[in-house]
Amino acid sequence: MLTIGEFSRLCRVSPRMLRYYDALGLLCPEQVGENGYRYYQQAQLETLLRIRRFQDYGFPLAQVGELLDSSEELLLQRLHRRRLDAHYEIYRLQERLRELEADILRMEGTIMTEEYQVILMPDQEQTVLGIRRTIPVDCFHELFQELRQELARRGIRQTGPIQMLYHGQEFSYENADVEAQAVVAPGTPGAGVKPAYAACATVIHKGSYDGIPRAYEALASWMAGHPEYRICGPAIDRYLNDPDTTPPEELATGILFPVERV
Repeated sequence: MLTIGEFSRLCRVSPRMLRYYDALGLLCPEQVGENGYRYYQQAQLETLLRIRRFQDYGFPLAQVGELLDSSEELLLQRLHRRRLDAHYEIYRLQERLRELEADILRMEGTIMTEEYQVILMPDQEQTVLGIRRTIPVDCFHELFQELRQELARRGIRQTGPIQMLYHGQEFSYENADVEAQAVVAPGTPGAGVKPAYAACATVIHKGSYDGIPRAYEALASWMAGHPEYRICGPAIDRYLNDPDTTPPEELATGILFPVERV
């Protein structure tokens, strides 16, 4: 048997935290003496390691007890779900980091306002095959894969760029109402029509898709400075070359805000 101090030194967890685990029913001493001293079996180290591992994975202690008692099948399901959550958290942190770095550079005067030139241009009507979903932002790639598979399944040849339309009244990272579209030939069975817009506030982003939020900032800044215009349609990300064959630094993406005069 190990005293709480000995057990603490072995597992590098403070006695205070061990008492807290005991209070939560996660790891109770094997024996408590009449003097109140707590004693642990060395075999309990494995349980403690599992508790710490689940905490490291991001599970709150309120859920750790359930995980310790779960079957292997249920535990695997919970771990898969936690992995998805972790990927989303990483994505959000990367977004925040990019915004932070951009703000620092802007404040230091190293970002030129001319990085993006916003122009007004019409956007023509397009015949498109689209798939609309409400999905997390980090699932966009899978949506484009689904679109390409549908094109291949139906033997439809793409005649223009792939693009993403952002529908809905507001944007959500968790539940984005988006539509992946491929431009196809007029008359294609099952295809729809993206309407023409008389004017779109437009920028071209060159480089990795990770930098696209800066293009949106440029458009938002332009809109703030032109109150005579309002948005009248879904924002469009138009991918002007193939990411599978184009180096990241050579990627070109058109960002379009359909607008009309107030």
